[in-house]
Parts: sequence; structure tokens; C-alpha cells
Amino acid sequence: QVQLVESGGGLVQAGGSLRLSCVASGRTFSTRAMGWFRQAPGKEREFVAAIKWSGTSIYYADSVKGRFTISRDNAKNTVYLQMNSLKPEDTAVYYCAADNRRYMDYVPNDLSHYDHWGQGTQVTVSS
Repeated sequence: QVQLVESGGGLVQAGGSLRLSCVASGRTFSTRAMGWFRQAPGKEREFVAAIKWSGTSIYYADSVKGRFTISRDNAKNTVYLQMNSLKPEDTAVYYCAADNRRYMDYVPNDLSHYDHWGQGTQVTVSS
């Protein structure tokens, strides 16, 4: 079983930066793709970024490409999301998630591929 705990959210002005972290328990973190998703009030949860278990492939939503960077440290069981040039429309609860399969040769961007989720961390960007 994989348990995930996010941190690093907060209130920031437009144009600012935040770095989210997600620490995983268990021994299989390094074998699973990891993703970041977000959910704004009244909206569906949407894909933000994902990284292959090996760290060799990354995929971003168009809305964050060039502003956000996902990375992972398998030795620390941690995945990060560096968010720069934040906009008010980035305001949401951000969730990290672990792929439900191991050693897969893809970077999943669909919620159905993930069955381990953190509790979320709030990011609020003021204008």
C-alpha cells in the first residue's frame, strides 16, 4: 500500500512561486509513475503533470507547460512540483497520486491510472 502526504501549499501573489512536495510511504515508490492533479471549486479534478517511475519521461498539461516543473527523488520517496509564474487560475487543491501499476513504460495523464492519492494541499494565487 502507498500512502502519500503533500505539503508546500499556501497563499501567493500572482507571478510568485511555490514548491509542492509529496512524500510516499512504502517500498514501491521508485517503481511507479507519479502525477500531480488539481481541483478548483466547482470543477473536476484535472491533470497537471506526471513523471515516469525512472524519471526519464515527463508530461505536462498545456496550461502549466513552461511554468511548472515536476521532479522526483527516489532515494527520498518524494515527488516535487515547482510552480513559477503563478496565475489566479492556478488556485486549487493540489493532489499527488501514484500509478496503480509498476514499471510501466508510459507517463499516465488520466485519473483512472492512479489509485493512490494524497489528501491534497491548497494553493491560492491572489491577483
